[in-house]
Amino acid sequence: MRLKPARRSNRERTETTRAELIAAARRLFVEKGFGETATPDIVAAAGLTRGALYHHFADKQALFRAVVETEAEAVAQEIDQASPPSLTPREALVQGGQAFLAAMAKPGRTRLLLLDGPAVLGRIAMDEIDGRHAVRTLREGLTFAAKAGALPKTVAVNALAHLLSSAFDRAALAIEAGADPEDYKAALAAIIDGVLIRAA
Repeated sequence: MRLKPARRSNRERTETTRAELIAAARRLFVEKGFGETATPDIVAAAGLTRGALYHHFADKQALFRAVVETEAEAVAQEIDQASPPSLTPREALVQGGQAFLAAMAKPGRTRLLLLDGPAVLGRIAMDEIDGRHAVRTLREGLTFAAKAGALPKTVAVNALAHLLSSAFDRAALAIEAGADPEDYKAALAAIIDGVLIRAA
């Protein structure tokens, strides 16, 4: 006796459709750029209708923002996995930073998050997204260091997190352009060592 396949719930169908649109849009935004990607191209690549796209997203920019948010979340997850609470503050910051660079090496990610993202969404919107993801991981790592006594009390954690984030972004761009990743890993580790009171 053959069992009927379980019917998917409306929520599952909604999530699947949304994921298919985001995946198709990501491919096209990376290949062609935001400006050269049209919504008919996206729905054709996803095998869906324009109605489905506009049911989930107000416009192409909203879909682009969802792509960027998805990419930023994936980067943060890799950082979190690489810096568990069992590490010392220094180890967490260094290994988290290396995980960031490895995550940003995924084809198209640097373009989406560091080039097209700010251009399309604006700096304020990108800072908000980054604040929930990569900068959030840095802020947590620095807070951990501060509680361990490894960060000078005069240093504002939030300000330092944003400055270090900028350094990591520049490293990712340089590596994308062909620079030696090991040079940048060593330089970033030296910056972290210079910030910490001791190699905690």
